Amino acid sequence: MGNNRLPNDNADRSREHGRLDVRLPEHVENIDQDNEYCSVLLDGSWQQVRFHDYDRIFTIPGLYEQLFHDLLDCRSPDVIGKLLKEELQRDNVAASSLRVLDLGAGNGVVGEQLRTVGAGYLVGADIISEAKNAALRDRPEVYDDYHVVDMTQLTESEQETFAGHRFNALSCVAALGYGDIPPAAFRAAFNFVSDGGWVAFTIKDRFLSDSDTSGFARLIERCTEAGILNVRVSERYRHRVNVRGEPLHYVALVGNKQSDIPADLLP
Repeated sequence: MGNNRLPNDNADRSREHGRLDVRLPEHVENIDQDNEYCSVLLDGSWQQVRFHDYDRIFTIPGLYEQLFHDLLDCRSPDVIGKLLKEELQRDNVAASSLRVLDLGAGNGVVGEQLRTVGAGYLVGADIISEAKNAALRDRPEVYDDYHVVDMTQLTESEQETFAGHRFNALSCVAALGYGDIPPAAFRAAFNFVSDGGWVAFTIKDRFLSDSDTSGFARLIERCTEAGILNVRVSERYRHRVNVRGEPLHYVALVGNKQSDIPADLLP
């Protein structure tokens, strides 16, 4: 397994990117979160960038943080970190004992928060190589290993590698429900966590409602009903604002895995 971590005193230097000129669209009609966009001044010209085109966003140093955390005030990493820390303390579990699979890891914003909580071992996984490149560029100290994989089509070698990490925790923040990580991919990652392990994730509130079309509402309901996932805490919160400044609400859940999710439980 690779080890790309560097001493923590390199963290600030790894994120010293110049400020970008980023503009949100004005007078926007109702637009779904999946279609939001901004304009960025690059090489002297304004270029439109869709929020969910992560491959493009991650190639522009500093854009992800400036857009989602500075302009749109994303709170999800802090919320999930706080809830997980509280549940660990409630059970008197040392955060340093966590061996975390960070699914949909992106450029490491969530991983960095998990390190702040105290996670002792952290592996990132994302489906696009641009995410791994950005994580190593921006936060080389965060992950012990990072894999670019499609969790729904793992090779035998990839399955052996993930099993070898001996995960006892799974995190997935603001990456479920829009097709980025489908239920089958979540199931695959969930099943790599040991029984009794921790599961911490966030998802748009709509995807846990009766109007859900992503499949996650039914999957989570089935897992809790079958005793596969013991939800310890569930909190609805403001994930960020949209391009019109209106709140987007998500639900954060922290629980314990009791057993693997069988394939026939998928929607």
